[in-house]
Amino acid sequence: MVEIKRDFIKYVSLNVMSMIALSCYILGDTYFVAKGLGGEGLAALNFSISVYSILNGFGLMIGIGGGTDYSLTQHKEGEGNRSFSHAVFIGGCAALVFVLMGIFFTEPLSNVLGAEGATLPLTVTYLRTILLAAPFFIFNNISLAYIRNDNNPKLPMIAMITSSFSNIVLDYVFMFVFGWGMFGAAFATSLSPVISLLILSKHFRTQAGFKWIKTKISLNRIFAMASYGFSSFIVEIASAVSLITFNLIIMNIRGTIGVGAYGIVANIALIETAVFVGISQGIQPLASRSFSLGKKTDLKFIFRASWITAAIVIILCYGIVFFFAEEIGMLFNSQGDPELLGLAVEGLRIYFIGYFFAGFNIVTIAYLSAVLKTKEGMFLSILRSIAILIPMVFILQEYFKMRGVWLSFVFTEGIVFLIMMGIFYSAKRNREERKTADEI
Repeated sequence: MVEIKRDFIKYVSLNVMSMIALSCYILGDTYFVAKGLGGEGLAALNFSISVYSILNGFGLMIGIGGGTDYSLTQHKEGEGNRSFSHAVFIGGCAALVFVLMGIFFTEPLSNVLGAEGATLPLTVTYLRTILLAAPFFIFNNISLAYIRNDNNPKLPMIAMITSSFSNIVLDYVFMFVFGWGMFGAAFATSLSPVISLLILSKHFRTQAGFKWIKTKISLNRIFAMASYGFSSFIVEIASAVSLITFNLIIMNIRGTIGVGAYGIVANIALIETAVFVGISQGIQPLASRSFSLGKKTDLKFIFRASWITAAIVIILCYGIVFFFAEEIGMLFNSQGDPELLGLAVEGLRIYFIGYFFAGFNIVTIAYLSAVLKTKEGMFLSILRSIAILIPMVFILQEYFKMRGVWLSFVFTEGIVFLIMMGIFYSAKRNREERKTADEI
């Protein structure tokens, strides 16, 4: 038990720090774009972030799914190499699709996302740059996950923190020293995974327990890896779907200034989501390993400790957002617009109530996937991203306008939490009934 406690603290703390650093470079983009390009730039960035979330979601699905597969099979001779080779193959195929989108479809995609007028060329520039860098984003996520599962969580942390803070510095240099505007922000973000991969290459040169090999591609293995990482993919897709839906609805309610306010809320929310994703990525190698070895006591500790950690994060984050909402809003309000500030402050204080449920939902879904309860994880993930959120935002905005948009996240996560607790209660009753039947 002492060992699993030590590993939990080590893996979770390192991954939380890594994910906070990762979210900071998106936040850095937001801050510098708001300073340099004002509300129109902020709205364009908000339109673009949804596509970045989808790109990142594919990288996480392949990485986390492949990492879980590696953790479950690495004890079998040659399986670690085959696992990594499959992940590289899937990643290459996904990267090619995103690159082709970046070359041929950025303007139609920007229109679909809601960009128009002055925001359209800014959105096209950001999207094209990010999509052309898709191979670096995807292979960075794959490398991070495999190295983390190869008993080296420290190097991914160093890579993510270094690359993220490099991005912030490059944001300033490219936008304000070189005067590259929106392209500078996107180019700085695109260089971040390149820097990370250079740092991660140390693991491949020294202690890697896996390598790329020529191997027959198994569709069954691809589907298994995708199912293991599906919950991580859906967490990102939930963010993208909500961004796209909210942007389109808010454009009709309050126009560009409303989208700018939502951009502030969404980017601050990205940090808190990143913390819970960090907890999820930290518990995944531990839960998968304990599950494969049949260590039920360790699994119970991991689950309980992840909930306690999530509860602490929820309380701390909401306290900061509630009491410093105006200060947070002013950071991204370079033009001092009182309407933008008022919308952002209200949004922060209402929207973040949803994390009292979302935090537990995110870490629990990741745990379920790590112990191969993929059906339950998929079901809850789909509820979060599409099945409840989309109808909820349309219904509530009809009656409460902008306040309804903020509340839709709270109601969605609350309903998913209740359904999740119902699943646990039902599973517990089934176990007790089987136990009673065995005793009889």
